[in-house]
Amino acid sequence: MSGKERDRRITDLGTLKALAHPLRMKLYRGLLIAHVATASQLAEQVDEAVSLVSYHLRKLAEHGLIEEAEAQRADGRERWWEPASDGLSIRDEDFRDAPEKAAAHTATSRLLFEQQADMYRRYLDERAHWDPEWNTAAESSETVMRLTADELADLSAELRALAQKYQEKGRAADAAGDTEGRENVALHTNAFPFRA
Repeated sequence: MSGKERDRRITDLGTLKALAHPLRMKLYRGLLIAHVATASQLAEQVDEAVSLVSYHLRKLAEHGLIEEAEAQRADGRERWWEPASDGLSIRDEDFRDAPEKAAAHTATSRLLFEQQADMYRRYLDERAHWDPEWNTAAESSETVMRLTADELADLSAELRALAQKYQEKGRAADAAGDTEGRENVALHTNAFPFRA
């Protein structure tokens, strides 16, 4: 583990609104993947002007979502950024007590889902260019269950713990220089009740 707070819980509307911007969400995800980056590097990834990316990075920093990192090059001319935590947690119970909060939470959740779906669509479009072992290892499935709310909460906690175990395993391997054959992997889970 990196020593940073794991899954910082967002509980205030201002921070939620700061994150709930398509470009800011992309920049935050880009920093999670890169660990540290400059506005120039991130601007190239998202195909936006450096000045616009710098503005949005400062907004994320104002809300403590990212922070300045140590300079990665000796010239010190560029400002480096890193996530302030190892992830974020946004929970319904923190935003259901007022209509404006609930609406902001729903909008943020929809944006997160759309960006996750875009990531998966990109993988599907590029699947033919991945080695067969990656396509065999990739997973897409749906399981329908009949559970209580408590059972769903337990299942969600177990899935998070399992994902964290593998996240820490990958970080430890990277820190030890064991990077051969490693790729970024996104695991998206959506567990929710529905009525047929």
